[in-house]
Amino acid sequence: MNSESGTPGALNDPVRNRRVSSLPAFLSIAVAGIVLALIPIWVGDSRTLMGVVVTGLLFACYAVAFNLIFGSTGQLFLAVGALAGVGAYGSAILSDRSGAPFPVTMLLATGLAMLIGAGFSWIAVRRSLDVIFTGIVTLTFSLAFDSLLLGLRDLTGGETGIVIDAGSDTLLRRQIPPYYVFLALLLIYLIGYVMLHRSHIGWAFRALRDDEVAAELTGVNVARYRVYAGAIGGGMLGFAGALWAHVEGFISPATFTFVHVDVPVLVMVVFGGIGTLMGPVVGAGGFTYFGEVLASFSQLRLMAEGALLILLFLLLPKGIVPVLRSGAMGLWQRARRLKQ
Repeated sequence: MNSESGTPGALNDPVRNRRVSSLPAFLSIAVAGIVLALIPIWVGDSRTLMGVVVTGLLFACYAVAFNLIFGSTGQLFLAVGALAGVGAYGSAILSDRSGAPFPVTMLLATGLAMLIGAGFSWIAVRRSLDVIFTGIVTLTFSLAFDSLLLGLRDLTGGETGIVIDAGSDTLLRRQIPPYYVFLALLLIYLIGYVMLHRSHIGWAFRALRDDEVAAELTGVNVARYRVYAGAIGGGMLGFAGALWAHVEGFISPATFTFVHVDVPVLVMVVFGGIGTLMGPVVGAGGFTYFGEVLASFSQLRLMAEGALLILLFLLLPKGIVPVLRSGAMGLWQRARRLKQ
C-alpha cells in the first residue's frame, strides 16, 4: 500500500519512522542555532564578552564530543583537554615548523587525536576495564601529556606556551567571525550526533550503554563499536582544539589541563543531561554564565564548581534537559486531557 495512506503499512515503514523521530532533534538544533546566532547583536561591541561566548562555544563542542563517548557508550574519558591539546599543539607545530597550510595540519592533528582516542577504547576493551579504571587510564595520559608539554620546551615552549602565526592573516583573528565559525562547528557536531544515533552504529552504542553483556549476546561487536566511539569523539576534540589554537593565536599547557578543561566539561554534561542531544549545549551555556558570575572569586571558583557537580548528582542525577522534557510532556498531556 501507499506509505502515505495512513495504513498500518505506513506505520511500519522504518525510513519514514526514522525521519519522523529525527524531526524534533533537528528542530531543537535549528532553534539553538538561531538563538546563538543572535548573541553577537548584544555583545559584539565588547572584545572581552565576545571572547567569553566564543570560549563557551568551544566548550560546548568539547561537551558534545565527551557526551558521544561517555553518554553513548559509557567510556569515561578523563583526557578531554589532552586530546584537544594533541590537536592544538599538533596543528600549531606542524603549520609553523613545516609551513604547511593550517587546514591541512588541522586534519593531520585531528587524525592523531582519533588514533589516541581509539587506542584508549581498545585498551579498555582488551583489558576489560570498567568505567572507573578507564577514567584512571585516561587521567594518567592527561597528566603525562601535561608533563610532556612542559618537558619538550624547545618544541612546545614549555610553561610559557607558543605563539601561532598560521591563521593570523585570516578572519579567524577578528572579533566576531570566530564566533560564527565555532557556532557552525557546534551545529555540525550536533547534526552528526543525531545522524550517528539514527544509524546502526547509534543502535549499537545504545545497546552498549544499557547492557554490554546483553549487547554482546545479540551480536554487537563490543570492541569495534567502543573503538568507533573513542575515535570519533577523539577526532572531534582534536579538531576543536586545533581550531581554537589558530583562532586564539596562542596556546600553553595551562590551556588544556584537567582542571581547566575536563572538570568544566564534566559539569556541563552532568548539568545538561548525560546522553541527551541538547544537554551539552544547555550545560555549556549555564556554566559559561555561572563562570562569569564567579569571575571575581578566582580562588573559590574551583571549589564552587566541585560543589555544583556534587549538588547536580544529588538533585538532578539525569540533568536539567530530561527534567524540562518530562515537565513539558506532562503539561502537554494535561492540556490534551482538558481539551477532551
